[in-house]
Amino acid sequence: MLVLEGVSKSFGAVAALRDVRLELRAGEAHALVGENGAGKSTLVKILAGAHAPDAGTLSIDGRPLVLNNPADARAAGIAVIYQEPTLFPDLSVAENIFMGRQPLKSGRRIDAAAMRRLAAGLFARLGVQLDPDRPARGLSIADQQLVEIAKAISFDARVLIMDEPTAALSGVEVERLFSVARSLRDAGAAVLFISHRFDEVFALCERITVMRDGQWVSTDPAADLTVADVVRRMVGREVGELYPKERTAPSGLATVGEARLEVRGLSRQGAFHDVGFTVHSGEIVALAGLVGAGRSEVIRAVFGVDRYDSGEVLVDGRPLRRGSAGAAIGAGLALVPEDRRQQGLVMELSVERNATLPRRWALSTLGLLFGGSERRSAQDWSQRLQVKAGRLNNAVGTLSGGNQQKVVLAKWLATAPRVLIVDEPTRGIDVGTKAEVHRLLSRLAGEGVAVLMVSSELPEVLGMADRVLVMHEGRLAADIPRTRADEESVMLAATGQGESR
Repeated sequence: MLVLEGVSKSFGAVAALRDVRLELRAGEAHALVGENGAGKSTLVKILAGAHAPDAGTLSIDGRPLVLNNPADARAAGIAVIYQEPTLFPDLSVAENIFMGRQPLKSGRRIDAAAMRRLAAGLFARLGVQLDPDRPARGLSIADQQLVEIAKAISFDARVLIMDEPTAALSGVEVERLFSVARSLRDAGAAVLFISHRFDEVFALCERITVMRDGQWVSTDPAADLTVADVVRRMVGREVGELYPKERTAPSGLATVGEARLEVRGLSRQGAFHDVGFTVHSGEIVALAGLVGAGRSEVIRAVFGVDRYDSGEVLVDGRPLRRGSAGAAIGAGLALVPEDRRQQGLVMELSVERNATLPRRWALSTLGLLFGGSERRSAQDWSQRLQVKAGRLNNAVGTLSGGNQQKVVLAKWLATAPRVLIVDEPTRGIDVGTKAEVHRLLSRLAGEGVAVLMVSSELPEVLGMADRVLVMHEGRLAADIPRTRADEESVMLAATGQGESR
């Protein structure tokens, strides 16, 4: 249905794509995989009409295809679900879905009732409950992604491109999305699926194309490949253990360092109730649960981003002033947020400025910040985390999603935190970098940092955590030590069927 031949694209001196080819067939789900910076997102933007290729050709149904803008792509039947949601925060969910093509009634007035009805129908098709009248501002990443999915399928697209659509979704929501993708595929659509989650790739896709360093590497039937085969082609080398957990106690049990972070009876109406736990020095504690269980809300309250109604937070035995992120940073807390674009980075600022924002006073002399000290600090941490950026004075928004996540990590690790809170730390990160992030978290715990990790990936939770705290509907449902934690026990507690604290 859709064919790319010899496609190349450069941004200044950086070659993002070089002689790439891709063939999407009707009635087939096709995976596109590669490390961050491999060129996947650039390829997607070319298919979406956002970028024009410097060389190469596109064709659909055997006819030449020229995409000058996103409207041309939509007219050709190409719909894209991007890795990062791009909603208008002050408009309703329904208005976001039908932006620029609202149903009209007499006098060319917008038919709000029809728009709400159509949006509700799309959510029913997805099997989710979301109020079409709700403002987009404040939606979780998962709900924002669902709005993007509804927007894409509203076009009745013949080519559906999904760029990391499941990165922030729970297992139930992923399966709902897959059922929609399979129904579109079975109806004759071509589906291009981009993901770092190999279980999803092999569950959904018939063929897999691998890219590395902006070039096509291979295209093969999924049935002829193993995960190890795909990883080797992606990174050009063998990848070590994905969950390099370092034991800090000979028994392998949770460490017994001093209590570094204590949360007591934390409550906020409508979000969470009576949440209490302790994270010790040298310990990795995972906060697990389904999307909407209140995990992100709790850690935002702990860090002082959001206020809470009752309870207290203590760091090294001293109460932390509520509702003050500045007080949290001063006490040695660091928060890597779930939504890196909206909450973790200033997209228009440079890589080096973003990487040093929390340390600007520490890097200044007599209140003056000199570019040299800022650049040296950013360069040091960029090298440690292997951030792929052409120049550190480029806007951070020009980086791939995975490299943006590395900048957020670098920004907070540079503060030498005593408590590191990470919300979905490997969302949208390739398998090689994921192992490096896990190794980094493990090393930090070994050095005495208390790590509190929110993750929707059960293998990550089970592979990295000394203890697993499971939330269900705003309450802490279980505290499971590493020796007893498995997928069944975590999921039972997350769905309200398991042990209650």
